[in-house]
Amino acid sequence: MVSYLVFSLSFSTKNGEIVCEQLRITFSDNNIGLITENDIEQFLKARNLHPVGKKVKDIRAVEIERALNAKEVVKSAEFFITPSGVSRIRITQRIPKFRVFPNNGNSYYIDTERNIVRTRSNHASYLPIVSGNVSFEMASGELFDFVEFLKRNTFWNAQIKQIYVRADRQIELVPRVGDSIILLGTLDDYQSRLEKLRRLYINAFNTIGWNRYQILDLRFRGQIVGVRN
Repeated sequence: MVSYLVFSLSFSTKNGEIVCEQLRITFSDNNIGLITENDIEQFLKARNLHPVGKKVKDIRAVEIERALNAKEVVKSAEFFITPSGVSRIRITQRIPKFRVFPNNGNSYYIDTERNIVRTRSNHASYLPIVSGNVSFEMASGELFDFVEFLKRNTFWNAQIKQIYVRADRQIELVPRVGDSIILLGTLDDYQSRLEKLRRLYINAFNTIGWNRYQILDLRFRGQIVGVRN
């Protein structure tokens, strides 16, 4: 036992003198793209935490993990050093659900856990867009549920490309097909109102065309009011 402890301490001391010559960064999902390897490298350099060029014993592993885990785009970060002195970081990013462009501030994402995620990176994959008079409370609350409904519904997931919130909190929907704006109104009972419109799209607009009306107003109980171009 004594011999083992002496060997372990000697091995640890020798490893501590090894100079880190490489940092390898991996992502659990490369398709998200809210943060890049270069973003992480620059982030660590700005805080004097970048491990390359430092002896292993001088690398502040705990601080590196703590700093990375504090970033909004990061769900979890793990840092470790191999016996050869290679530093490795494994990043799990937050998964964006939709992007918000509020009237009174910079854009941000809402992730799948209802968290706000601010980043300068431009997420390339398709995401629903919410714009207008949007507060964080609204984005992470009733709008989150509404976006989830649209995503689960095959028809509306393919049809709606943008959600706009007016100053009076009335909701407008911008469809992918046709030039009409859908005036949904409030988010009360939106499922039944959208179902009426879905049937109208399928049974009528496929025949008479998609550009007959400028506005499709769903705010009235039991009917859809079309405003002509």
